[in-house]
Amino acid sequence: MERARRFELPTSTLARSHSTAELRPPGHSTYGAGIIRNAHRFASPNFKVSAIRQFWVVIRAPWYIVPAMNATPDDLFARLDQLGLEIQTHRHPPVFTVEESKRLRGDLPGAHCKNLLLRDHKKVLWLIVAAEDRAIDLKALKDLIGSGRLSFAKAEVLREKLGVDAGAVTPFGLINDTQIALNVVLDAAMMRRDLLNFHPLTNAATTAITPDGLLAFIESCGHKPRVVEL
Repeated sequence: MERARRFELPTSTLARSHSTAELRPPGHSTYGAGIIRNAHRFASPNFKVSAIRQFWVVIRAPWYIVPAMNATPDDLFARLDQLGLEIQTHRHPPVFTVEESKRLRGDLPGAHCKNLLLRDHKKVLWLIVAAEDRAIDLKALKDLIGSGRLSFAKAEVLREKLGVDAGAVTPFGLINDTQIALNVVLDAAMMRRDLLNFHPLTNAATTAITPDGLLAFIESCGHKPRVVEL
């Protein structure tokens, strides 16, 4: 079993993250400076049209912004550690279905859960978290949570909002929902269990956390989960 461990960026990574080089057009600092140093040539009779074209390429070069990266399992463990939450993590081969999980997880204590990322007809996103044996009727669910007609979100939405692929959906993925785009619904029966098990952003591990710990984590991500009798 593993406890949450602190995660610190290497000095070289910190240096890169504080650098603004990524925000400059490629070749800006060298090629652009070269044009300035050779500006006297622009007035010479031998000035070439090609030089004008090269200068135009430089000033029209796009400004690149490095996109935010999704959190890793180490980032997640660091967040849980910072919150002072106790967890236990068990490593295992990757699993993609509930049946595979049952075969590989052994006798891990606590409730094993399923996580459904749903989208209603108004394009509102819902993350439903319940015990794996809880039957979820989407037609009845919409009335329980006050949503529109529900269907499963596409794989690209999973990656964009939770930073995971199908088979690794988890409420821990809310660490990546920085836009607070998801409505989170927790099954009340599940929340009455002593321990809850979820993938820690990878389906090659299972992490156990208490219901109170789960609530604290979700709230630390800026979400206000609802506990509903599903």
